[in-house]
This record gives sequence, C-alpha cells and structure tokens, in this order.
Amino acid sequence: MVFDISVAITWILFLALFPLAFFWLRRAYRILFKRDFSEVALKGGEPPPNAEKWASWELVINALAGIVIVFVIFGVVLGVLEYDRWTAIAGTTIWSKFFASFAIGRHAHTLAARDSK
Repeated sequence: MVFDISVAITWILFLALFPLAFFWLRRAYRILFKRDFSEVALKGGEPPPNAEKWASWELVINALAGIVIVFVIFGVVLGVLEYDRWTAIAGTTIWSKFFASFAIGRHAHTLAARDSK
C-alpha cells in the first residue's frame, strides 16, 4: 500500500468516527437519562424555550446516528465492510444527522418565535 492523499483522507474519516459516535451517543444518553435538554434543537448555540418538546426527535437522531457509526467502526475493524460500503454508510449518516439536527433546530426556533407573538 502506497501512502498518498486518499489513504490519509480515509484514515482521517475512520478516526473521526470515534469522537462522532461518542458525542452523539453521549448526547442521546443525556437527553434520555439525565433529562438534559441544553443541547436540543440548537440555533446559534441556544436551545429553544420549549426544548423538551423537541427532545424525543433529537434523541432519535443522535442515538440512531451514533449506533450506525458504531456498527460501521466494528464492521471496518472486523473486515466485514469493504471500503466503498463503509465510507458510503458513514458519509450518509454524518450528513443526514447534521441536516436533521439543523432542520429541527430551525423548526423549533421558528415555532417558538411564532408562539411568543
């Protein structure tokens, strides 16, 4: 194997999966067990006034994304997933989680602003 830019980017992607899975599963744990809604539906770093209303959605998104990433990590380590498959699953999961959390944050803050009028 020749070390080139594609190998470096692959390793960066694989190593980035570990903290992503940790933070997403930790966020799901905090929402579910500690009832901490400080990171729910964020917009500009601030949760909406009714963050508990959106906690279940954020819990599902974070837990699902974290679990998928953990399975990808195990699949790569055990050699079950080939390169094209694990990079596609990981990339799709990362972007889907970001878009879904972004959409929930915007939707929650828009409805909160509308309800306060």
